[in-house]
Amino acid sequence: MAGLEEEVLARIERQRKLRPRFRDHTLTMAHGAGGKATHTLIAGLFAPAFDNPALAPLADAAAVEIDGARLALSTDAFVVKPLRFPGGSIGELAVNGTVNDLAVSGARPLALAAAFVIEEGLDADVLRAEVNAMKEAAGRAGVAIVTGDTKVVERGKADGMYIATTGLGVRDERVRPAADSIAVGDRIVLSGTIGDHGTAIMLARGDLEMDADVVSDTAPLWALVEGLIGAVGEHVRVMRDPTRGGVATVLNELAGDAELGIVVDEDAVPVRPEVKGACEILGLDPMYVANEGKLLAVVAADAAQAAVDALRAVPGGEDAAIVGHVAEQPAGMVLVNTTFGGTRIMDMLIGDPLPRIC
Repeated sequence: MAGLEEEVLARIERQRKLRPRFRDHTLTMAHGAGGKATHTLIAGLFAPAFDNPALAPLADAAAVEIDGARLALSTDAFVVKPLRFPGGSIGELAVNGTVNDLAVSGARPLALAAAFVIEEGLDADVLRAEVNAMKEAAGRAGVAIVTGDTKVVERGKADGMYIATTGLGVRDERVRPAADSIAVGDRIVLSGTIGDHGTAIMLARGDLEMDADVVSDTAPLWALVEGLIGAVGEHVRVMRDPTRGGVATVLNELAGDAELGIVVDEDAVPVRPEVKGACEILGLDPMYVANEGKLLAVVAADAAQAAVDALRAVPGGEDAAIVGHVAEQPAGMVLVNTTFGGTRIMDMLIGDPLPRIC
């Protein structure tokens, strides 16, 4: 049996090393879910077409250097439905989502640009509320919204509104996160409970007939990142913001980029009972459910506890935990040590179980 398992793992590893090729004839919701279809679309179509050194890492933000200034640039679009949900709204999400992509790239956010696509007939009070939500979120994140654009489309074409934001940040000299710096023995650290945002969206839509006190975790991450860098900056290998596709997809991306294995201890992953219960009802794994205010970091083993202590000292990081480690094998794959004492493969997200969540 062991020989058969090794052969299967070897075949999977060979398949994973092949460069993705985008061959689909039409686009589906799965192409925007953050999982396998999204990865194939980006790596198989966009990356080859726009190939350049800044894009090549396919990170949360591009590293840009201008006259010696080390900057980071990121952009994102937000199409969440409903526009307002427990714990946040599309306006707050549009700010936090982009400043967090900068933060996990090791950059302090400086400024944002915002573009609005507004549907004809939208109540002006709804727009006014989201503008105010963005203003408040930008204030909390310590950034200014310095430029933007507005378009209005026909009724029924934009689900109320879409918002796209672009962020500029300055990279912190104390950390240089890169997936190729991950080493065997490194630890996987999470800043808190997972799946809160996606579950809050499900409840807001009425997808679940249950009464649960779950709110989105949408929040700016720079304070957590700065605390982590201040404590163990030189030992931080890479940081990520596990949004679409959840923690599972991010770990698969890191394992593939580093060509190493990642092993997760299921019991160590912090999940709220309400989130776990909602996911069980829908047959979902919280590891694949989106987060909008959580930090995932890979740090050197001897700095892992100091990293957790630093995160727990910052508001929003009280539930930080070490949830796994990096192994030599199986290269490019993620394994989970389950609650029941077994081991399973945790692949990238397939399909789109939670559409329109960010």
